[in-house]
Amino acid sequence: MKRVAKKRLAEKHAPSSSVDLLALADYVEQFSSKTVILFGDFVADEFQFGEISRVSREAPVLILRHRETHLVPGGGANAANNFAALGTRVFPISAVGDDPAGDALVAYFRNKRVDVSGILRVKDWTTPTKTRILAGWAHTVGQQVLRVDREPHSSMPEAIQKKLWAKLRAKLRSAHALAVSDYGFGVATPAVVRQAISEQKIAAPVTLDARHNLRAYAKVGITSATPNEAELEALHHVSIGQNLSELSRCGAATLAEMKLRALLVTRGRHGMTLFEPAGRQTQIPVHGSDQAVDVTGAGDTVLATYTLALACGASPLEAAHIANIAGGLVVMKRGTATVTRDELLTAIRHQAGGAAS
Repeated sequence: MKRVAKKRLAEKHAPSSSVDLLALADYVEQFSSKTVILFGDFVADEFQFGEISRVSREAPVLILRHRETHLVPGGGANAANNFAALGTRVFPISAVGDDPAGDALVAYFRNKRVDVSGILRVKDWTTPTKTRILAGWAHTVGQQVLRVDREPHSSMPEAIQKKLWAKLRAKLRSAHALAVSDYGFGVATPAVVRQAISEQKIAAPVTLDARHNLRAYAKVGITSATPNEAELEALHHVSIGQNLSELSRCGAATLAEMKLRALLVTRGRHGMTLFEPAGRQTQIPVHGSDQAVDVTGAGDTVLATYTLALACGASPLEAAHIANIAGGLVVMKRGTATVTRDELLTAIRHQAGGAAS
């Protein structure tokens, strides 16, 4: 912790984009001392693997011989899984259907020794499930050829929403941070988040990853949001691409409209851009290779690591660098994956050693 204090004294003389890499490691080492609430939509990510056997006689399509099926946490559940992998105490508040996918998600977290009392079961409701079908020849890596999404056909029952609010209210005061993961399935809503923040008067960081409804969270009390570039484009009805001036305009406008302390925009192989008040803007190059193996769920990893770093006292810039390293690690893994605290510490210290040499 002394290193962090010395670093803060030197900040005035450091370039705006520079960070003390060893100080970042100090924050990561504190992850296990924090309790975080993950409030949001649980999704089941199902991966079906098969081998190409022949071309069908019925239609010009390949026939896959099914080999195995894996079901892992996705959406907000993946963010919760990342929190757990990073060593923090996570309390997920969500709802799943009374169906096999819901059973699998609850069982997964119970096996991880995560408190599942905040995960409600909803009768006659479908657990959002994304099924990815991967095909390949024997002894080759399967490639995704199709994705099938199963979504709820009805809105979240009002009685369940009230129970979710009660769970959130009961846990907020003891949490070091609240992460909101809104995938549009009705668990997390701007109204509930606003009520929770105002009623509980929490001073802890509140972070947001909203797939479709970012602007609805304006002036709710969110500390920081982590949209990807495509979501920012959709919000402003523009195409950014290589147009950095358009990126700057959209990012600054979103930061001001939502009254955030920081806006972290993830940009795939172009890294991240952090927007802060007073026109501060920092481009963070991608960590590691810009040739990702699989970007599935990378935004959930960013949300988890960024939130935890803020909860440990990191500045938004420091938290963004930690999240950038974690994102660079997770996209090199296949499927919906997580990053452990040890992996993150190793990567930070390796980078620190390279910077010192």
